[in-house]
Amino acid sequence: MDIVNSILENNAQEKDNRKSTIVNKDVEVETDVGTLLALDYSNVDLKVMRSQPEEYLKSLTRDNVQILINKIWELPTERIDEVIVAKLPKQEFILPRSRQVPKPKPLTKWQQFAKEKGIKSKQKSKSKLKWDEELQKWIPTFGYKHNKAEEQKEWLVEVNNEGKAMEDPFTAAKAAKEERKSKNELQRLRNIAKTRNIKIPKVGLPTREHFSDSQQLSQAMTIARTSTASVGKFQDRLPKEKDAKGIAKQVPGMKRKAEKIPQNLQEEKRWNTDLADSILKSNTKILREDFSIPNIKPAKTERTKGKKGTKIKGVRKPKAGKGQRNMKLKAGGRKRR
Repeated sequence: MDIVNSILENNAQEKDNRKSTIVNKDVEVETDVGTLLALDYSNVDLKVMRSQPEEYLKSLTRDNVQILINKIWELPTERIDEVIVAKLPKQEFILPRSRQVPKPKPLTKWQQFAKEKGIKSKQKSKSKLKWDEELQKWIPTFGYKHNKAEEQKEWLVEVNNEGKAMEDPFTAAKAAKEERKSKNELQRLRNIAKTRNIKIPKVGLPTREHFSDSQQLSQAMTIARTSTASVGKFQDRLPKEKDAKGIAKQVPGMKRKAEKIPQNLQEEKRWNTDLADSILKSNTKILREDFSIPNIKPAKTERTKGKKGTKIKGVRKPKAGKGQRNMKLKAGGRKRR
């Protein structure tokens, strides 16, 4: 009977090409489900590896992946939108990362308010079309076709107020829509500034948060007045308005107070050292890197002073007879009277 059962099992395995989910290993495979990592420390069969490398590696990979999947199925699972999801535990094996772990996206002002008040947003339907009773047809929920359908519905607008009878209601509706879009864009930029901890001025008059001191307010007034092409020369001043102190270097064109002349040698020395330190510590480049120094070649002729006067180097002296006279070539001599 045992022989029959073994034969039947062998026949069933031969007919079914699928392998079993149970994998037996000589050395237990170390797994980290949090990072989906499996470490196999078993010995490699070199004979099979050399004879059939691809098949051996495929079978080894299949067994290790099967062990990792079996570990995942042991975790608690739940069904979300017709998909079975398993929550992975905290990772044990620390893997190096090239970048930082992404931080969670901060909540907007409305999302934070809804979370505090317990307001739950309704899930939007996946369908992009909705039935309109007035037009008696399917129209998209957004897009240019949706706007065209709204224009078809609002082809006639009733005006109840007599004072607004001369105004164009369509132009007013378009302006109101642009205003809402601008308001939403402003709120979006405020949310970005809030997440990045950037202080922005509030709408309306400035408060103590922006100008906590009267000196700051006077500096802002002076900078605003001198921010013209004439540097505030033709701008009217308020009664008893004076220029702010300490911003002459920041505002071009403003008169600066003359610096005091050093009274003694020590003050002059300290003034010069402070000036040198400020130049050396500054990030501005004193010398231009793109400026090339011309290569000046030395002159060909150089004059050197000697006993008999100046001599010219580099110029060849005409050759003469060197004191030797050939009487055969020249006949006669100098005539005398």
